[in-house]
Amino acid sequence: MCRLGSPGCRTRAGEGPGGAEPSRNSAAPPPPRLPSACPQLPASGCARGPRGPVSEPLPADSLPGSPQRAPSASALHAAGAEPPILWGLASVFSSRTSRKSASRAGNDSAMAEGEGYRNPTEVQMSQLVLPCHTNQRGELSVGQLLKWIDTTACLSAERHAGCPCVTASMDDIYFEHTISVGQVVNIKAKVNRAFNSSMEVGIQVTSEDLCSEKQWNVCKALATFVAHREITKVKLKQITPRTEEEKMEHSVAAERRRMRLVYADTIKDLLANCAIQDDLENRDCNHMVPAEKTRVESVELVLPPHANHQGNTFGGQIMAWMENVATIAASMEVGVCVEAYRQQAETHRRHINSAFMTFVVLDADDQPQLLPWIRPQPGDGERRYREASARKKIRLDRKYIVSCKQTEVPLSVPWDPSNQVYLSYNNVSSLRMLVAKDNWVLSSEINQVRLYTLEDDKFLSFHMEMVVHVDAAQAFLLLSDLRRRPEWDKHYRSVELVQQVDEDDAIYHVTSPALGGHTKPQDFVILASRRKPCDNGDPYVIALRSVTLPTHQETPEYRRGETLCSGFCFWREGDQLTKVSYYNQATPGVLNYVTTNVAGLSSEFYTTFKACEQFLLDNRNDLAPSLQTL
Repeated sequence: MCRLGSPGCRTRAGEGPGGAEPSRNSAAPPPPRLPSACPQLPASGCARGPRGPVSEPLPADSLPGSPQRAPSASALHAAGAEPPILWGLASVFSSRTSRKSASRAGNDSAMAEGEGYRNPTEVQMSQLVLPCHTNQRGELSVGQLLKWIDTTACLSAERHAGCPCVTASMDDIYFEHTISVGQVVNIKAKVNRAFNSSMEVGIQVTSEDLCSEKQWNVCKALATFVAHREITKVKLKQITPRTEEEKMEHSVAAERRRMRLVYADTIKDLLANCAIQDDLENRDCNHMVPAEKTRVESVELVLPPHANHQGNTFGGQIMAWMENVATIAASMEVGVCVEAYRQQAETHRRHINSAFMTFVVLDADDQPQLLPWIRPQPGDGERRYREASARKKIRLDRKYIVSCKQTEVPLSVPWDPSNQVYLSYNNVSSLRMLVAKDNWVLSSEINQVRLYTLEDDKFLSFHMEMVVHVDAAQAFLLLSDLRRRPEWDKHYRSVELVQQVDEDDAIYHVTSPALGGHTKPQDFVILASRRKPCDNGDPYVIALRSVTLPTHQETPEYRRGETLCSGFCFWREGDQLTKVSYYNQATPGVLNYVTTNVAGLSSEFYTTFKACEQFLLDNRNDLAPSLQTL
């Protein structure tokens, strides 16, 4: 551990591949100063929260580095993991536009968000940016901002846990704007979901100019904290979401946790199955910087200002040290490793955490400038160079597949093994967020089969609901195999299993009869992702969305159809009693068919859903061996 007065903290940094990776968000109003960078920050490993000791460290991996002229600005990227898994995940605190509506729970059903209700775990911090908080450009340093973010998030976690908490990981952070001296930083943190002893905390950072009264979004982030007690094991109480935003964040938090746990495997699969085109032999060596010349090492003595009440340095301070040493070494991707040791002749250094930070160097006009390539050292240096390319691929997948607004997601996205984790995440989280919306309107009810509609942004969505006398696990298994859907759904003429990706994800080719006056039948290539409940009260989920495969291109025989977001949720209502809900976000190809049913001019929705109920009742006794695995 980094303990007050006795240990030193050693921070080392070295570069990945060179070359600029410019990115800039121009949608928000411009700040008084041009943004110096669009940073991201992945810190992996276990750091210390402001009120808790370091958790079990991850395996160390030494990283090269040496001083170089500091870039004019940084783009910092930190990713972490629930111990002991390295990982990274794009911040999706609330990337979709949501309607803020009233909580309908208990006696507070009329209380709207912002009219008296406040999340009990919410913590807000405001800081005036002083010269001592800034870098050489007179802008708030990323390291200082990370310290404030970590402190605020840890207080939120401890407010829910009622005991000291440890910073386990920090997900990707994309910094949209810089903050100047004299401006105010506002940080808001709240717990999205609690698991056993860990919890996900969502953080939102804005800045404001008190003179001009302008405000800007700075960044959003997700952090994982672990509750820590010396004697007894912690079992956290569950979060009860009330507003629409809280329900959506609570719902997708389990899927984000799932992605964190498979991050290390994703990196291994990319390196094993994808050819990394580094092209080192064909590059001009005269314009390449040896990686060993970018090595930077900093040794810090933990003093009282760096420590919490337990005498240990906390995660935010460690991240600030990492950002400082990475800025000196920076070019493109910088790997940073933090180790701790005691001064009393301790020979063994303990790995605290690691991070991979992405920087953008700006010219005199605040435009991203190209950088020389890096010539990696043989052996481990070349391995790290290839891994940096894999991480860049993952960053782009997370940024443009996971965290984009739902209205900006293309109907069908290319499927390949390198992005399967993120497409699966997007598939399930899109359905969960659609389910969590609380402005569904009851359109009709026939024999206890309810039809709801939702008009939101550019989409019309519908939702069918009924209660069946079948166990939830049985219904989940019966409907998760799309090959059986033609037995009850006349819209599915045939279904072919194209690829069984893993236990929970599969790709199907579906043919369907002509709809809406078209003469050609339709076909679909559909990714089906299924999820079991994470906690009591969670539903079983089957999410469906269109993907494209090179082996199944559009043919003249069929009109290619697409589905953006659809699927089933199953809630256990009692013994052998399940609420079955089907959701579908209508795409232009089926909009006329959907509106005809919603308007009551057709009963096909009702007929199909009743056929589904009969299918479940007829086949509920065929799954005894399969149920034992759930």
